[in-house]
Amino acid sequence: MIVTTTPSVEGRRIEAYLGIVVGEAILGANVFRDLFAQVRDIVGGRSSAYEASLAEARETALRELQERAAKLGANAVIGVDLDYEVINNMLMVSASGTAVRLG
Repeated sequence: MIVTTTPSVEGRRIEAYLGIVVGEAILGANVFRDLFAQVRDIVGGRSSAYEASLAEARETALRELQERAAKLGANAVIGVDLDYEVINNMLMVSASGTAVRLG
């Protein structure tokens, strides 16, 4: 499945717009506690543990997005947007886009 932040896929015609799809992943409060406990992991101002957790959450959100698009019969998701929100000491990663069928 093609997943892109652009509003179209170059060289491909959009045959049908199938709807908005969303995928979410939430990192719980324990993740923050565990990450802050690993301060020694920070090298050069970056925490590889924190980055790995964010990458896992982003991949989960994008996988959910693709699964929901596939259920609609899509072969691509266009206009994908990734959002990161902190809610009650939890980090939510949300991916949204438009499921389409390309010709």
